Amino acid sequence: MERKNTVPKFPESYIGDKSEEYENSLSMERNQKKTTLIGIQYLFDENLNKIGRIDFLKKNPYLILDLGCGTGFSTEIMLEQGFRVIGVDILNDMLAKAVYKKPFLSNAKNVEYVLADINQLPLRNNSIDHAMSISAYNFITYGKEGFREMSKTVNNSAKSLYNIIKPNGRIIIEFYPKDEEELNFFISSFINNGFNGFMIKNNPRQKGGQTFILLKKC
Repeated sequence: MERKNTVPKFPESYIGDKSEEYENSLSMERNQKKTTLIGIQYLFDENLNKIGRIDFLKKNPYLILDLGCGTGFSTEIMLEQGFRVIGVDILNDMLAKAVYKKPFLSNAKNVEYVLADINQLPLRNNSIDHAMSISAYNFITYGKEGFREMSKTVNNSAKSLYNIIKPNGRIIIEFYPKDEEELNFFISSFINNGFNGFMIKNNPRQKGGQTFILLKKC
């Protein structure tokens, strides 16, 4: 029997009826929220404290940028953990569902949603404490052809994030690179644009698979 390909395709897997399926999937909600909690733990990772100027994060109401927030599963967890959040997504079908749920959140005043491209964020320089992206960042190269165009995109994205993140701000990115080459491609874009950090792989033996990149603005 032929194995069904379950790898999501952007944007086809997140628009129209597919966005409804995503929003109504209990397993998707559970996985996204669980992964977000792991990402928040990594935000406070002691090894990030030692990069650049030593600083230990306290659980203050930081302003977190949720990159590729989708229907808001990750944003909801960030709010529950006491953060103020700006959720950003490029797909209106996904973001509209997050906006619809906003009035029902007990701390709705602490979240704003923005329809925007991660590569062109309409935010002021040094205005965001930290950023997090759950299962979305590798989609920034969608529609880009050839190494040169893709490289320009990921570098411009990293540079944009460097500008809007405050000094010593942190970024946690969870994504699924298809191989080591793509993983190194994304990591180098941050290292070349003022960040330092390291990665944590869910399964170190896998060339791809779930990967967390922990970064700090230097």
